Amino acid sequence: MTPRTPRAGEDADDLDVEEALALVNDAHTPGDRPSGDRTHGDDGAGGSGSHGSGSHGASASGAPAHRDGTDWAEARATAAHAPRRGGGHRGGHLPPVSVPLSSALGLTLAAPLIALTDLPSFDTSAMDGWAVSGPGPWDVREEGVLAGHTAHAPLTDGEAVRIATGARVPPDTTAVLRSEHGRTDDKGRLHATAATRAPHTVSHGQDIRPRGQECRNGDQLLPVGTLVTPPVLGMAAAAGYDTLTVVPRPRAAVFVLGDELLGEGLPHEGLIRDALGPLLPPWLRALGADVVDVRRVGDEEDALHQALKGCDADVVVTTGGTAAGPVDHVHPTLRRLGAELLVDGVAVRPGHPMLLARISEKQYLVGLPGNPLAAVSGLVTLAEPLLRTLAARPAPEGYTLPLRDAVQGHPYDTRLVPVALRGDRALPLLYNGPAMLRGIAAADALAVVPPGGAKPGYEAELLDLPWASGGIGVCFT
Repeated sequence: MTPRTPRAGEDADDLDVEEALALVNDAHTPGDRPSGDRTHGDDGAGGSGSHGSGSHGASASGAPAHRDGTDWAEARATAAHAPRRGGGHRGGHLPPVSVPLSSALGLTLAAPLIALTDLPSFDTSAMDGWAVSGPGPWDVREEGVLAGHTAHAPLTDGEAVRIATGARVPPDTTAVLRSEHGRTDDKGRLHATAATRAPHTVSHGQDIRPRGQECRNGDQLLPVGTLVTPPVLGMAAAAGYDTLTVVPRPRAAVFVLGDELLGEGLPHEGLIRDALGPLLPPWLRALGADVVDVRRVGDEEDALHQALKGCDADVVVTTGGTAAGPVDHVHPTLRRLGAELLVDGVAVRPGHPMLLARISEKQYLVGLPGNPLAAVSGLVTLAEPLLRTLAARPAPEGYTLPLRDAVQGHPYDTRLVPVALRGDRALPLLYNGPAMLRGIAAADALAVVPPGGAKPGYEAELLDLPWASGGIGVCFT
């Protein structure tokens, strides 16, 4: 087929996908990988609303310019390993800090959790009932034993005392008799009534939590690298901790590029709503980042240069401007800053013109394409593995599910397609063009579709979306 040039006002990104799908439909069946040169157009590089201020350039014939990109899996691996090669901490993560328990949720332990005391630290009652000494029946003391009160006098043989769950058992206690397993007679003497035991008997140590049952002082409770969850916070508190040594959240800044963007209201007179300003900060928080700055930057190289020079975030995320058009200033600005390009274009659709750069030993830039779904592709390809390493989080367990329907593919590049999980299958969703958010808004995951496409039943690798498994309240804190 003969490539055509974009019509006036037509997004070159959408044209590229249209051509790619036409190639697959005309020449290949899903699952077949075409042979030939790896040449493919740049998609999704525009400004940052639909975000189309960028330009791809064109060849002499009028066809979109083409360039190679890093393999998708290789690009993700490069992003994950970049901090380990940047001259920072040996493991690639940020320097550890000490934070109060109330601030540690979702962070990663940078030091093992060592018990600072025996747990429990004294013999305690596991049930409400009576602490008894020797065989029954027992004479019952008048004053009971409550949790948190000072130690009581030792019990003598044949004596009992009322006790609450969690209370410290008196010395010489044989066992705790549960409330439902005992009764007092008209003389106030306590008798065991459990049907499973002979009358007036209890087992030694019954319903007592002995000191050190869970751990001893100095035991390692959790290793370095453990994610701090609510139960971990509870364990740390029980073990005597007020603070934890953890890897902090990477500090992220979001620069939304483009003069054509509106912050509110309906699109009009060539202006469009900014979709990525609302989308990116909460998504980055879901990936473990602390978003410290969100700003709009106009289509001027000096404006972007000044914004980057004045930013001290660990990771800067930009939108749009990653191609080679007249207002695509990301590459020239990175050259001015002396940055090292680690990934410059990825063989993935949408999102091919994404990039990753090291600005300094302690700062990285993730350049996302301007079209919304292309930007999402850049998030999961480059931002997620980079942030994961900086925060010392483990990589998620990979998994696959069969596709319910066929998915058309790009001839040479990986495709990331929004899917909904339905039982044991993944349902590919419509409205998955680079400038569209309708599909991803209804999705549970992104399916990794190989070059050439996939037939129904193909076992596709799935990338869970952050909120699909954890819930918004958990992920977006």
